[in-house]
Amino acid sequence: QVPAAMGAGFGAGLGLALASSTFIGGSFVLKKKGLLRLCRRGRARAGQGGHAYLREWLWWAGLLCMGVGEAANFAAYAFAPATLVTPLGALSVLVSAVLSSAFLNEQLNVHGKIGCILSILGSTVMVIHAPQQEEVSSLESMAEKLKDPGFIVFAVCVLVSSLLLIFVAGPRYGQSNVLVYVLVCSAIGSLSVSCVKGLGIALKELFSGKPVLKEPLGWVLLVCLVICISIQINYLNKALDIFNTSVVTPVYYVLFTTAVMMCSTILFKEWQHMVLDNVIGSISGFLTIVSGIFLLHAFRDMPFTPNLLPLFLQPGRADPHPPWSSADRHQSCQHQPLLPSEDESSQSAEEEEEEEE
Repeated sequence: QVPAAMGAGFGAGLGLALASSTFIGGSFVLKKKGLLRLCRRGRARAGQGGHAYLREWLWWAGLLCMGVGEAANFAAYAFAPATLVTPLGALSVLVSAVLSSAFLNEQLNVHGKIGCILSILGSTVMVIHAPQQEEVSSLESMAEKLKDPGFIVFAVCVLVSSLLLIFVAGPRYGQSNVLVYVLVCSAIGSLSVSCVKGLGIALKELFSGKPVLKEPLGWVLLVCLVICISIQINYLNKALDIFNTSVVTPVYYVLFTTAVMMCSTILFKEWQHMVLDNVIGSISGFLTIVSGIFLLHAFRDMPFTPNLLPLFLQPGRADPHPPWSSADRHQSCQHQPLLPSEDESSQSAEEEEEEEE
């Protein structure tokens, strides 16, 4: 069953999350379009450390779309649990794949389309079985959760691994492995979601008349959010400039969703009071998403032509009379007898005698 804590915020959070996915999916395509225009002009590429994209209006249009999408996402996190909002980001995969096929000439084969459908179905299952988020109604309670030793260890691991990816793995494998820069965006993104959640609570308190501006935690969360988003934008640009959009978007979604689920579980203790059905449903939905992303990523370069279909499904190749029904055609190997019949053996023996004579 859908958690009761969603209540009135479910509709608002759902609508904002859908709008966010639409704008974010479109932003990937606009940014890629701008980066391709710069490449044709011979400018320094973002994957090689160039920043010429700052003078390209298409890139800024993509950044604006991403800003609108992130703002809608920000509001969605304020109304609904993170594990409800984040899985809906799978829709950005579909939007980006469709727009990339239309405007970037990036072909999406049948495997990719099935992968997108599986990602959406898995996200739907995760939304239905989303864990009930522990109530966080004030900055004081948020501060207590941020002091939890489990979250501190998680945050330190995220920062250390991100630094290793940036300064060690990036120079060696960043140009050949899509996971390097996308992992940086995903890991840092899990912390940005926590900052967004805290700022959403601060805005609610501000509108209710509480002196939130005097609280240092709100300003710390704002600074951390700006730093996290800046890092995400930088390394997401590098990934988009080097690799295919239809690959970067779904891989980023899977890794980002995993990181956010881990962070929300540790910070808000969302999985402690879940029943077994919801646990199984959430895990099944996530595995369905991973399966869809695997289809989209692993078979992206495999052409799917009618020649790969069985003969009876190929257009113009279907034969109403099977080969084995015609006497003048050869039998298939599956219908040939293992031993010669008596007539055939006697005939072959007579031929041998004639040759000897």
